Formats: sequence, C-alpha cells, structure tokens
Amino acid sequence: MSGSADGNLPMRVAIDIDSTLHDYWRILARIARDRYGVDLRYEEQRDWQISALAGDALVHCVEESHSDENVLSAEPYPQAVETVRAWKQRGHWIQITSHRRESARLATAQWLERIGLPYDDLHCSFDKVTRCVELGVELLIDDSPVNLVRAHEAGIRVATLLHPWNEEVVETFGFTAARDWRELRAKLADLLE
Repeated sequence: MSGSADGNLPMRVAIDIDSTLHDYWRILARIARDRYGVDLRYEEQRDWQISALAGDALVHCVEESHSDENVLSAEPYPQAVETVRAWKQRGHWIQITSHRRESARLATAQWLERIGLPYDDLHCSFDKVTRCVELGVELLIDDSPVNLVRAHEAGIRVATLLHPWNEEVVETFGFTAARDWRELRAKLADLLE
C-alpha cells in the first residue's frame, strides 16, 4: 500500500497514544505529585528528560501511568477519535503504537474499543520506528522528538501535536505540527482526506 502527496491512495499511518491521542502529561504529573511530591509543570518541560524525577522515580511513575486503571480511564483529546475514524473510513491502514510494555497491550486494546477508535494493528514496544519501517508506515504521528527525527531519517513523513518538549525539533526540521486534532486534521487533509 503506497500513499501519494495528493491523498489519492490509501496510506499506512502509525499514531502514538500518550500525549498524542490523550493528555498523558496530566496523568504522569498526578502520579509524580502523589507518589513523590514533585510538581511536574507542563510548560517547563522543554526537553525529553524529566530531571525533577531522579533515578528510578521516573520509571516508577511511567509504569504506574500504564497500569490498567490509568490506561482505561484516559480520555482522548477532542476530535482525535473522529479524525482517525474518518481516515480509516477513507481506507487508510492505521497502526496504534505506544511506548508501553507488552503487558499494557490488553488494557490499551480495551481502551481503544471503549473510545471507539478503529485500527488495524496495535504495537506496544520501546522501538516504534523500527516497527514502522518493517510495516511500511508512511506517516508517523507522535510527540517524541526522538521518534520524529528517527522516523524522518528513515524516510517516513511525520506530524505531531505541539508540546513544549517538541517545539524545538519542529522548528528545526519544519515538521507538520498543530495545537490540537482539529488543526492537525486540516494540515494533513491534502495527504489523508
């Protein structure tokens, strides 16, 4: 399956979950505050490191954020589900991909069903880009600066929702970026609609 710049052919699209389909930062910040008394301020998170959580504290917070309870209670960003549903109805192949342990896969699948988000493949691992290359993904929508650059270097188009931690890489590379899903859908319309 191969897409085209004018959107005439179906494309293979991979979409991240945390901070892409839902507001992950709110969950992570709540856990850091409750567990360690650390206030993670979204607007101050200028890079992909979280120095306020030392050592294993960050690992513990991330693991807890991917517990079944937290995965299942997440609410998608406005227009995220409707946008992905429209792309799927247009014939695009949708992979949902997340930087989560395989043990979070079942709860993640249940969450996707609960919110009504259609997809063809669900991938939970710590190396999304390699899997995207293996599957012939043509567009990756992700918030991680590392994943955006790696995918771009692998010849995959990239797009993102803007966050403080990815603004610099978006500016440097000129990646497609939007403040919300309505704007992202509009910016990708020539490609996917």
